[in-house]
Amino acid sequence: MKQIISQISSQLQSAYPEDEARSLAWWIMEELTGKSRTELQFGCKDTAFSSIMQEKSQEIISRLLHFEPIQYIFGHTLWCGLDLLVTPATLIPRPETAELVERINKPTQTLPEGKALKVLDVGTGSGCIAIALKKAHPSWSVTGIDISPEAIAIARENARRNNVEVHFEVVDIFDFNEKNPKYDVVVSNPPYICESEKTSMRPNVLNFEPSTALFVPDSDPLKFYRRIAELFSLPLEGKGRERGLFFEINEAFGEELKQLLDSLGYTDIQIHKDIYGKDRIIEARMAR
Repeated sequence: MKQIISQISSQLQSAYPEDEARSLAWWIMEELTGKSRTELQFGCKDTAFSSIMQEKSQEIISRLLHFEPIQYIFGHTLWCGLDLLVTPATLIPRPETAELVERINKPTQTLPEGKALKVLDVGTGSGCIAIALKKAHPSWSVTGIDISPEAIAIARENARRNNVEVHFEVVDIFDFNEKNPKYDVVVSNPPYICESEKTSMRPNVLNFEPSTALFVPDSDPLKFYRRIAELFSLPLEGKGRERGLFFEINEAFGEELKQLLDSLGYTDIQIHKDIYGKDRIIEARMAR
């Protein structure tokens, strides 16, 4: 098995760093054999690598050498304990987005533990955030919206795949017309990469993932945040009720976004760094 991993890794190193190439090699073997890395390393040393597997592995390697994301090649990915379908119509869920979910899951004054909350995920894509929140909080009522019908179809299938009930709907947030929408939690990982940043991006992202879910014009990088924050700037009805607002953000615009939220009346605005030490999450609340 080590020899096979080494051979695959060696072929991939013309396009990927050594550590990443080896990780991809293990991923390929896990997918082709249906066994975990632990099983392959310790429990199944004699796992047969048939000619069919050899042929499939070469096809996968060829696609990876053209920088196609391995998640799209396999059609699914594991994220936050969920097995999620992904296609070029949806972004591939990132570790940073898992941190956003973890932030919402932490009991706070804004989100009291044990209450059945109403949640909206704007720009849901594969449905990863909405599904992860529903999985962690079965009593919550969770809705995900996205402008892409193809993404919503994937999100609905992912909800079924992970045995949760989430309402998904095709909606353009700029056409959203609910009056004083009564959501306790609003979360979004909207497009936030400036067009000018394309030159520094890896081809596996730039050439394959949906550009409409990635990019914003340099002239208005906060357009989605502004729209969402304005829509939900009215307090919830009822004494003591609060709305929690959670965004994944571009590290370059944290302070600017904080000022925007403050100008709209949001309070307790906090910026959190991700595992790489970059400003990546902002949260705020709107209270009566």
